[in-house]
Amino acid sequence: MKNKIWIYIGFFAVLLSVFYLFIFKDYDFSASQLAVINAEVPAFKFENQDGKFITQADTDGKVYVAEYFFTTCKGICPKMNANMRRVFDTYKNEPNFMIVSHTCMPEVDSLPLLKAYEQKMINGQLIKRTDGTFTVNTQGAGTGAKNPNWNFVTGSKKELYDMARVGYMIDNGKPDSTQRIEDEFIHTQFFALVDKYRRVRGIYDGLKEDEVQKLMKDIKGLLKETVAPKRFMTGFSNNPS
Repeated sequence: MKNKIWIYIGFFAVLLSVFYLFIFKDYDFSASQLAVINAEVPAFKFENQDGKFITQADTDGKVYVAEYFFTTCKGICPKMNANMRRVFDTYKNEPNFMIVSHTCMPEVDSLPLLKAYEQKMINGQLIKRTDGTFTVNTQGAGTGAKNPNWNFVTGSKKELYDMARVGYMIDNGKPDSTQRIEDEFIHTQFFALVDKYRRVRGIYDGLKEDEVQKLMKDIKGLLKETVAPKRFMTGFSNNPS
């Protein structure tokens, strides 16, 4: 009798193990706990500093950070991009990471200007000030540095601005419906973090040290995710929600 009890216990233990194996076989326990802010960044096509068109196909399967700036900015952009340079330095050798810096002044920022700005940002010396903030010293910055994953992009102003507002959700102002697109101006310090499935998973103030630190930590978490977008049972999903 005692042997039969142990046989039954063993049988149900194996059955339960098989059940849990089936339920969780596609689940990635390394999945980041970051919430999904926008379920899908719209398709896009912008031209980068090298004259190459960057589309969603170039970002699929990669974690990337999106921002908006303009090359002649003397206010928040140098501070933002000094912090973005820190992000770049941390992950520049990671093949599944990318930065997409969108110009908010496409009427001014030509490809040669974007290329020159890229070289200053990549070659310039990153300096930490006494107050803890960072700057990039671009004096004497050379050219020709290899940059595998930082794209400075331009395109039509409407498409660029629509992406900021609808795609990345980082426009900190409300568009005036009576205003012409030519007269609009987005100037935001926010960075958007996008995962491997084109979902916005975080928005960060690019001027605040604690948020930049959090961004770099969250990038690491998203890079570890190996979740496949499958739903294998009603009520269960291996996509973060």
